Amino acid sequence: MFTGLVTDVGEIRELEQRGDLRARIATGYDTSTIATGASIACDGVCLTAVATGADWFDVEVSGETVSKTNLGAWNVGYRLNLERSLRVGDELGGHIVSGHVDGVAEVVSIRDEGDSTRVRLAAPEALAKFIAPKGSVALNGTSLTVNEVEGREFGINFIPHTKKVTTWGTVQEGDRVNLEIDVLARYVARLGEAG
Repeated sequence: MFTGLVTDVGEIRELEQRGDLRARIATGYDTSTIATGASIACDGVCLTAVATGADWFDVEVSGETVSKTNLGAWNVGYRLNLERSLRVGDELGGHIVSGHVDGVAEVVSIRDEGDSTRVRLAAPEALAKFIAPKGSVALNGTSLTVNEVEGREFGINFIPHTKKVTTWGTVQEGDRVNLEIDVLARYVARLGEAG
């Protein structure tokens, strides 16, 4: 489990296609505290650390995960949002995030509003019903509040702090981002279908 509060921006150092994709990710984390088998959200995707070095960790990514996320666009030098898994007693400052990406949304417009930036995204049709104004979503692993929803499109406002400590400061129109809907929205919708 995660909170959607990004704690480091990593960078892809190496990629190797074996049976699965293996990635080496440079990080500012103290890697001596990352156990083999630890879960780390990488752009919102819960991945398992399989090896560590002085300033990096390796993950293996299955073909299934690549097909359901934006990880197929990773290349050497790609910067990504990182979050270590939640520990008992940690502050839950964002919202409950599982790291199980539901689909990929596309950035359709970007507009500065004062020091903040309004980003409008298009969700996959099947996921749009789970996104509500003032609800939560995780985009590339970042816990965010939805401002408005119109059909498949929804808007997010990025404050300067978020743009500085995540990869959202370099977002561009056409970018494909990992979308995880709020787990509570999923259960509320399911209950509505049962009634």
